[in-house]
Amino acid sequence: MNINVDLTGKTFTVTKGAEEKKDQNGRQKADKTTNDLLWTVQLMALDESGGEVINVTLAGNAAPKVTVGAMVVPVGLTAMPWATNGRNGVAYKANSLNAPGNAKA
Repeated sequence: MNINVDLTGKTFTVTKGAEEKKDQNGRQKADKTTNDLLWTVQLMALDESGGEVINVTLAGNAAPKVTVGAMVVPVGLTAMPWATNGRNGVAYKANSLNAPGNAKA
């Protein structure tokens, strides 16, 4: 189940640039539907309760152009809880990362 993330009152800062999302064999993963390559960008999400570092997956045939320290708006951000082999967490995915003020849904 994907959960849409409410961005109200939250800011996002790039803390690590785009990297290829790789499988267990070291090959770059691709989206199962579109076959676009998958990339991961590390962001710090900050609101009045504090901050959290999250990794956000994006699809596209070129790496997202982001700069460490830049503020961004993750468009279409969703959270996907997961549990495997006694481990669990939340995976995040977005349609794109836009500059503040340019967040088109």
